[in-house]
Amino acid sequence: MNIERVDLNLLVYLDVLLRERNVTRAANYLGLSQPAMSNGLKRLRDLFDDPLLVRTREGMMPTERAAELQPMVREALSAVDRVVQPNRPFEPENGARLFRIMASDYAESTLMPPLLKRLRTEAPGISLDIMTPSDVSFIDVEQGKVDMVINRFNSMPQSFHQATVWRDSFSCVLNADNPVLEDFNLENYLHGQHVWVSKTGMGVGVGVNPGDVQRLGWVDEALARLGKRREIAVFTRHYQAAMLLAETEDLIVTVPSRMAHLADNNPRLVVKEPPMEIPPLELKMAWSPLLQQSAAHRWMRRLILEVGRAL
Repeated sequence: MNIERVDLNLLVYLDVLLRERNVTRAANYLGLSQPAMSNGLKRLRDLFDDPLLVRTREGMMPTERAAELQPMVREALSAVDRVVQPNRPFEPENGARLFRIMASDYAESTLMPPLLKRLRTEAPGISLDIMTPSDVSFIDVEQGKVDMVINRFNSMPQSFHQATVWRDSFSCVLNADNPVLEDFNLENYLHGQHVWVSKTGMGVGVGVNPGDVQRLGWVDEALARLGKRREIAVFTRHYQAAMLLAETEDLIVTVPSRMAHLADNNPRLVVKEPPMEIPPLELKMAWSPLLQQSAAHRWMRRLILEVGRAL
């Protein structure tokens, strides 16, 4: 195949078609008519001598050849993008850009307010679209649809770049009238009713199995090492909801300390150290290699890490 005879726009079409797996959506994304997109797919099939996308009961699915081509096409387009991008630094005071950031509400509640304060003064043209873990898949991040994800991760694709925003300990939050405060030791902690809160994964979540201690996370694993279990009355995926539940007189909420100390000025709540040792957690930021060289993206990553260190 002579590269000089190949319309390189077809690679853009292929990239979007394999991502959307739908001719109409691909056409809309590229601002083309559906017949033009269908013609583009026909030309791609002729070029690669392969159907590329096949209609199934689950919708359009890539062939084996298409699956092989997808990362190579993405890499080629990324290289072209780097070539044509102007080689100048990002000017935050004059820049206008929307950053899509997936963040758990733990990260959203603790990191985003000081980050937004810095943006208002240093880069007023920057906007944030903060998404939840269930809104986003690793594929979305890999394809650059989401700028970065900020959360605690048990695992992550090896191709992703990542950085640690901070390490955090754990604290307990209780109603000021909770009787367990009279002697807040491990025995009384275990006799209390607890709120479990966590959201470490991405994509559509599934229900919790209370008997699967290893999947319950840091607090319950720490108790298991002592041969202990706590009584969980409520399972929630939202740290803000857990903090509200802490105002219930007989509930104990064990959360990352930066989250717990948001209650410092609430006279109805008391923050205590846990009566057992819980290993610290790491809040991570991860992003696609497609965005690694973007000047605006590099600036935002540095700013997030600066804000994290300042906290």
